Amino acid sequence: MKKIAYIELDTHAEIAANFMELMNDSREFSVDYYFSEKILKTLGLNETENIIKTTPETLFRQLSSNDYQLVIIGTVHRYFNVFNEISRKFNTSVIVHNLNFTKISKFQLFKNIFKKDFKYRLKLLLKEDLLSATEVFKNAKNLLVLDETLIQENQNFPLKFLPVFFTNEYSESRKSIITIAIPGAVSQERRDYFHLLEKIKIFKSNASFQFVFLGKAEGEELSWLKEFEKVKPQNISIQYFTEKVSQQNFDEWMQKSDILWCPIQSETEFFSQKEFYGKTKMSGNIGDAIKYGKLAIFPENYPNSHPFIIPENKNVEEQIFNGEELMSYDFGENFAREKVRKNLEQKLLNLL
Repeated sequence: MKKIAYIELDTHAEIAANFMELMNDSREFSVDYYFSEKILKTLGLNETENIIKTTPETLFRQLSSNDYQLVIIGTVHRYFNVFNEISRKFNTSVIVHNLNFTKISKFQLFKNIFKKDFKYRLKLLLKEDLLSATEVFKNAKNLLVLDETLIQENQNFPLKFLPVFFTNEYSESRKSIITIAIPGAVSQERRDYFHLLEKIKIFKSNASFQFVFLGKAEGEELSWLKEFEKVKPQNISIQYFTEKVSQQNFDEWMQKSDILWCPIQSETEFFSQKEFYGKTKMSGNIGDAIKYGKLAIFPENYPNSHPFIIPENKNVEEQIFNGEELMSYDFGENFAREKVRKNLEQKLLNLL
C-alpha cells in the first residue's frame, strides 16, 4: 500500500474529516493523519495508531521518521517556516483555498501586516516566517483545489482537482412549510444578507416559508434579523442563532431543508488580499449542497459548472417554491461515496 501523510493544523477540519471518511475503506493507500489539538477537538477524535497529535514544533521530525510517498497539507495560512521545510524534503501537495494569496509578493505581505489584526500578523512575521508564504506553494509539487470550476477559471495556473465531497443518504420530503437553509457565518462580508432580507419582504404567495440562518449572528446582522422579525409577512418565519451552531444542529437543519439559498458576495479578502468566489476561492456552500444533496440558489453572476446550482433571478420566491420541479439532479448518482472514493484514489495515484 502507498503511504500518505495528511496534515491539518489550523482550519478546514471538515475537509480533513471528508478525506478520512473516504479513505477509511481504501485498499490502495495507508494514511497517517497529523492533527493539532484544535483539529482533534473540533472533530471529536482521540489519538490512534494513524491519528497523530502534532504541533508545528514536532511535525517535521514526526514526518521524517516515516517513509511517506506523498504529504498533503490541508491549509497553508500560517506556520510557513514549518511547511517550507516539509515542502522542500517531501513530495508535497497543498490544498489551496485562496488562489490570489499564493501569488502575493513579499512587499505586499509586509504592507498587509499593518492593515488589520496587527498583533497576529506581526506574530506570523516574527515567529512563522510570513514573508516566505508563497515559497511553500512554489516548492509544492502540486497545488490542489476542491472545486473544478477554479481550474476552468484559472487555466494558466497549475492546479489539480482533489474530489473530497460526497453525498450522504438523506431523504427529506417537502412538508407543508417550505424550509430554506442559509448556511454559513452570518456576516455581510461573505454573504449579502441585506439583499436576502429585502427579497423576502416582497414574497407574495400564501405558502408558508421558514428561513434558517445556520451560523452565529451578531452585531449589525443580528440587528437586521431582529428588525425583520417585526415587519416580516405572517406566512414567513425565521430561525437564527446567537451562539456558534453545533454540528448536530447544523446537520439536522440541513437535512430538514428543502433548498439552500447562498447569497454569496462576489468578492471577499484573505490577509487583506482580494479573493473572488468561484474564481479564486471556492464557496463552502458547494460542499454543503453536495453533502446534504440539496439544490442551491446562488447569485446570478456566480461562475459555476455545477448543475445543482440555480442562478438567482428576480422572482426568487418562485425558484424556492418550484425548485424541485424547475430542475432535478441525482446527487446519489453523481456523488455516491464509493464513486468519489475511486475518483479520489485515482487522483492521489497521479500525485505520487
